[in-house]
Amino acid sequence: MTESSDRRLQVLQSHLQAAGQHAGPILQMQETAASVVDSTQEYSVVLPERLSDTGPWTVRRSAACPKELATTYPSPDDHIRTLYDVLEHTVQRHPEINYLGTRTTDSKGKPGPYTWMTYAQVAETRTHIGSGLLHLGIKPGSTVGLYSVNHTGWLLVDAACSAYSMTSVPLYDTLGPDAVTYICGHAELTAVACSIDVLDTLLKCLPECPAVKIVLVYAMKPGQQLPPTTDRVSAKLYKLEDVAHLGQQHPKAHIPPSPTDLCTICYTSGTTGVPKGAMLTHGNLVADSAGMIRATYVAPGIVQTAYGTEESVPGDRYISYLPLAHIYERVITVSVTYRALSIGFYRGNVLELLDDIQELKPHMFCSVPRLWNRIYDRVNATIQASNPISRKLFETAYKSKKAALDRGDLSGGKMAGFWDKLVFSKIKARIGEVFEFLRICFGATVSEGYGMTETACTIAMTRPDDATMGHVGAPLDCCEIKLEDIPDMNYKNTDQPYPRGEICVRGPTIFKGYLKDEEKTREVLDEHGWLHTGDVGTWLPGGRLKIIDRKKNIFKLAQGEYVAPEKIENVYVRCPLVAQSFVYGDSLRPQLVAVVIPDPEALQPWAASRRLTQDVNALCSDDQVKSAIMKSMQEEGRAAGLKGFEQVAAIHLHPEPFSIENGMMTPTFKVKRPQAQQTFQKQLDAMYAKLEK
Repeated sequence: MTESSDRRLQVLQSHLQAAGQHAGPILQMQETAASVVDSTQEYSVVLPERLSDTGPWTVRRSAACPKELATTYPSPDDHIRTLYDVLEHTVQRHPEINYLGTRTTDSKGKPGPYTWMTYAQVAETRTHIGSGLLHLGIKPGSTVGLYSVNHTGWLLVDAACSAYSMTSVPLYDTLGPDAVTYICGHAELTAVACSIDVLDTLLKCLPECPAVKIVLVYAMKPGQQLPPTTDRVSAKLYKLEDVAHLGQQHPKAHIPPSPTDLCTICYTSGTTGVPKGAMLTHGNLVADSAGMIRATYVAPGIVQTAYGTEESVPGDRYISYLPLAHIYERVITVSVTYRALSIGFYRGNVLELLDDIQELKPHMFCSVPRLWNRIYDRVNATIQASNPISRKLFETAYKSKKAALDRGDLSGGKMAGFWDKLVFSKIKARIGEVFEFLRICFGATVSEGYGMTETACTIAMTRPDDATMGHVGAPLDCCEIKLEDIPDMNYKNTDQPYPRGEICVRGPTIFKGYLKDEEKTREVLDEHGWLHTGDVGTWLPGGRLKIIDRKKNIFKLAQGEYVAPEKIENVYVRCPLVAQSFVYGDSLRPQLVAVVIPDPEALQPWAASRRLTQDVNALCSDDQVKSAIMKSMQEEGRAAGLKGFEQVAAIHLHPEPFSIENGMMTPTFKVKRPQAQQTFQKQLDAMYAKLEK
């Protein structure tokens, strides 16, 4: 133990508390980040590190791991340092457990059961594929593209890359030719593994991608043949099974990577400019996976749930439907591989997802807010359409379990078993407010997390035994967080009662930088190793983190699409009837709304021609005016090439312009977004409520 660690422990000993020991859902007040409070519900703790010589303490770590950031899994598995190690570890212990499952379909397209490859079979096949790649001239250190929906072939090639020190580069299956061509060239891909469904798109790109020498194709139907290529395509096409057979004939010894070797390059789906390739090492991904495991495991093989602890059983099922090209699903896959779970892939159509879930019956399911909202809406609609007696029974059962949650009783109270059997079992059989709903109706352990590609996925996560909601939990054991002042937005880490500032993260999960872009790397990664996320957070009592704003005014909608509101506002201001607008989006909802300031000089003549009042206040309440302005904005948006999710779905008309004098604009005449949101929160909520009816 270092002298620095000793000093930290001495400071922390007086207020450290086991993460599972909390008094319930009522959050106690904590005055500032500099305060060290005696709390029975501390999930993260303050470290004696200063932002400056005179600044307050701002660095927080998980209360379970304050002394040293975790880089791998708990003992006895602390030898695992790479993705290769993860798979080898599980293959040695559970070779016979089912690992990768694909749902079969008959000749008429009717879905059947899942068919499986065991861990041992996957390990053998990835060796054959990797050997085949080496035999075909793909060398260690080469970049290999992975281009398809989630599929067994995707993970087989990825595992082969790890076994032979190649770097995988995921491409979303929804990417068009321009993006695919750019990534192939920018990442200097030498091989691409893809499904037959996207092969046509890839073939259109290959004439511009001379570095690609080999294309491996999977997910082909029995008897289906590879298409011919033109003279402009120099790459050779192979069926994945043919490359595996070639490797079986020419076996090569594994070439395991080191923790610092590049594991993957994940291209972010930015809103402006070209995609950025985030470079992540094996050590990055293992550290983040270990952080999530440590947040849910209380001992080897023992999982913390909302209702106590239970044994983690190898072979429990997980359904993979979020894109493997996204770092979230990627690291979840690493974690479930470490846990020896069975991964069943959905068929690639979200409309058939619930049917796949019913067939697989997964024990674990990870998703994004949009799908949880769909489940919530679907169940709610079913309840509202039922007879009055059934509705009353549901309301009574729901209130009973909610009252137990409010008391901090995650079991649902004494009547939980009765209500589960009588009411909620029917909902469960078919598969904030939404999290509360899931906990009550499904009897599920629900955790919410926060992360980004550049941190190898998760930064913070709610703990399974925490009954409170409305936050993203505490830092994982693998990273530390500070809140840095943002003077322009009036956010300070000394704010009372809750410290606020830009969320900055440091630790073994932080990426190496953006591929071939040192300037962009320096914009987010400072000389002290802190990654500046651009998100604004606040510390709630108990060391829980809440996301409250975006520094760069770029946010993500519920479906995962990034939105730059200022770009959209600059389009809408071109409308003759629009003087100003404030575009707003909620990360738990899929649509944008806006507060619009009409231009009186254009509005009044327009109203006069229609024999409407000249009073601007009255016009702002007129549905005819609102419809006309909305139509004009939609037309301007289409003309400017706005995507569907970038178009606002509802507007509120406000007569008073934004100005410096009323505090709604900066001296450079930019809308103060936090103030605008606060001022119009009631109207924003009303628009969303109307949209969701």
